Amino acid sequence: MSETKWALVVSPTPQAQEAGEKLQSLMDWVPIEEADQAVVLGGDGFMLQTLHQMLNRRKIMPVYGMNLGTVGFLMNNWHEDDLVRRMEGARPFKVRPLKMEVETISGANFVLPAINEVSLLRETRQTAKLEIQVNNRIMLEELVCDGVLIATPAGSTAYNLSANGPILPLGSNLLALTPISPFRPRRWKGAILPDKMPISIKVLNAEKRPVSAVGDQQEVRDVAKVTISIDRNQTLTMLFDPEHALDDRIAMEQFVV
Repeated sequence: MSETKWALVVSPTPQAQEAGEKLQSLMDWVPIEEADQAVVLGGDGFMLQTLHQMLNRRKIMPVYGMNLGTVGFLMNNWHEDDLVRRMEGARPFKVRPLKMEVETISGANFVLPAINEVSLLRETRQTAKLEIQVNNRIMLEELVCDGVLIATPAGSTAYNLSANGPILPLGSNLLALTPISPFRPRRWKGAILPDKMPISIKVLNAEKRPVSAVGDQQEVRDVAKVTISIDRNQTLTMLFDPEHALDDRIAMEQFVV
């Protein structure tokens, strides 16, 4: 353990800051730029923010999160005791992010990562009209809705589940394509797709019915087309206590009532 350099990354919330002060004396922490692994204190949103910063810096390392937020689905429980032992015994889980390629009405192009999901959302009172392509084949010529989202297994229990999308087992190599308040076709409930199939969504009447695209916490407005695929060049590693493992938690969410 002494050979591993650990960084302590703390949310700015008062609760996380107080907990971070308690951990300062437990280890010889190093700056994130010098670390091999990181301990993250905060909630799910702060964990996603930290992972995105690693992707942006192209310095990716295993992360061990402790929940000091609300839900903490991506985190372990907070315990300051036996932290070193727990980190040594943690189980690693590999997560591949989505790559969201966006073209706007003005012709601007963006490429952004998403760990949980990519969501397309109407910007005004008018419903969105979307054309859905899967693997370069048009599957829905016109979906009239508030929006649509594409979720990874790690993100399938978040916004996707709230939109009545399916829970996907971790490691299933699947994506959930879930409509948000579909109006036409009214009975379409979405699809479960192999993650090797790229998904393209074209916004119909984009100027009259503007749509934004959101990759986790990053938004692009007034989009014309979005293509979503798995980024196989990037792999994130999250560390979990054996009794608090991510794959078990995702599976057990199917029995939460």
